[in-house]
This record gives sequence, structure tokens and C-alpha cells, in this order.
Amino acid sequence: MQCRACGNEERASEGYPCHGCGTFICQVCSMKGVTLCRRCAARNEVQAPWNG
Repeated sequence: MQCRACGNEERASEGYPCHGCGTFICQVCSMKGVTLCRRCAARNEVQAPWNG
């Protein structure tokens, strides 16, 4: 499967679901603290309130 965060091809048994939509995130991204795929991360960034 292709990691929806970094794009690397990994085995499905070595990954985790996105916390937003459940798509595949590889083990390396998960170990780096990535919990959202690119699409969910972009969606959260747009919806986050501006604090400035």
C-alpha cells in the first residue's frame, strides 16, 4: 500500500490508519508522530482558527 502521508510504498501490515479518515499511514511516519494523511492534515490546517 502507498502511505497517504509520505507516498512510500509499504506493506499494509506495517502501518496505521489516519486518525481523520482511516487511510494507510506507514510505520515510519507514525514513528515520527504523523497521525493524519496529507488530505486530512490540509483540511485541518484550513479549518484551524487563526491565532495571531
